[in-house]
Amino acid sequence: MAQVLEFKLPDLGEGLTEAQIVRWLVEVGDVVAIDQPVVEVETAKALVEVPCPYGGVVTARFGEEGTELPVGDPLLTVAVGTVEPSGSQTPTGAGSGAGSGARSRTGSGASVADSEPSGSGNVLVGYGTGAPPVRRRRVRPEGLSASTASAAAPAASAATPAVSAPAAAPSAEAAGSARVADDVRGPVPVVSPLVRKLARQHDLDLRQLAGSGPDGLILRADVESAIRSVASAPVAAPAVTPGASPAVTNGPVARSAGERIPLRGVRGAVADKLARSRREIPDATCWVDADATELMAARAAMNGAGGPGAGPKVSVLALLARICTAALARYPELNSTVDMEAREIVRLPEVHLGFAAQTERGLVVPVVRDAQTRNAESIGAEIARLTEAARTGTLKPAELTGGTFTLNNYGVFGVDGSTPIINHPEAAMLGVGRIVPKPWVHEGELAVRRVVQLSLTFDHRVCDGGAAGGFLRYVADCVEQPAVLLRTL
Repeated sequence: MAQVLEFKLPDLGEGLTEAQIVRWLVEVGDVVAIDQPVVEVETAKALVEVPCPYGGVVTARFGEEGTELPVGDPLLTVAVGTVEPSGSQTPTGAGSGAGSGARSRTGSGASVADSEPSGSGNVLVGYGTGAPPVRRRRVRPEGLSASTASAAAPAASAATPAVSAPAAAPSAEAAGSARVADDVRGPVPVVSPLVRKLARQHDLDLRQLAGSGPDGLILRADVESAIRSVASAPVAAPAVTPGASPAVTNGPVARSAGERIPLRGVRGAVADKLARSRREIPDATCWVDADATELMAARAAMNGAGGPGAGPKVSVLALLARICTAALARYPELNSTVDMEAREIVRLPEVHLGFAAQTERGLVVPVVRDAQTRNAESIGAEIARLTEAARTGTLKPAELTGGTFTLNNYGVFGVDGSTPIINHPEAAMLGVGRIVPKPWVHEGELAVRRVVQLSLTFDHRVCDGGAAGGFLRYVADCVEQPAVLLRTL
């Protein structure tokens, strides 16, 4: 007899809570090996091929291409052990090609020889090595009724996907036992940002939940239990006065008929991060116009030196990045983050320089690691590599996280200025407009010079205007007189 194991979408790291299925790499009935990639998913960070930790026959797939799945939801089921061709254990309504597809792919004598469940040699978050995953017992909050707890129990069959009921208003009993009064205010006892995001996605007010953790801490299990209780509660019919028109609701029927674009994937992650930045960071912006004529001349001289085999060209962005690292060495308060729980400013020793890159999937911010140790040529080569990976969708999550300062060259869009939004949880971002010929007073006379506008948005908690202005002025001085950089090379 074959044992059917359920492979759930693993935690792909970096705090990701969901992923969108881009392309299935296996069909129902295919024989998969341990650690064979079975699906390509798009997270808020990058495209990722997910390997299956089990070896056997695929009996079901959950979710069509384009479907977004939360971490922990089933991806597919695998029959591990001896599998008869006629027993293609396919759940009702799961995957495509469930019946005959299994027989045609496995053949008349197909079997998986392992009598014990096959285990992965690699470790996915939530999946160990050598044994099937162990279901963790969830702690449900005190006061939830037994009927609510039974509704949260997993399905009896691992091969049958669970279908959730449509969301409805919570019952009076569940609301009275699992929630606190609406007028209670103060800090929300939540530590994990994943819990906050899960509650936000389901329109749950965390202030109305009673946490089951230490000192009333709200855990993920509490939020999931509240979501299930909302889904299982009966829908109360609205009271309608005779002769009166029905009230207009905010339901799907009452919504506008315009085009709706889901906020998910990269766009959803950008929306969450920008909204959080505006909500949490008291930012301020200062800007200055700088004469970039000498910088462009220095770049032309650098790229023209040494002949055709001198290596790749140094870009303007690479020179600006090198200027930023020199400026951050003088003003380290802008290379920091704020720990509000400890009420501390954390100055960071390394400069992990992010730069904004526009792709077909949306705006991403790849990170040049240890930029303070690189020269302009090295930074330029790394920027070129990361930009190409961003365009092809092959950036790894680690290459999109951990930045300490961001450089945004929006001049490539033909605009002069902007007020950048800080890339949370960083403390500052430098924006660079287009470099264009403009009238400029040079050495006491009016001349046509190549001028650029530089904008610095900074977290006013980490420094005052003096440090921010000093940083921006130093960057402008290096743009106008690149020889200033020689002091730090």
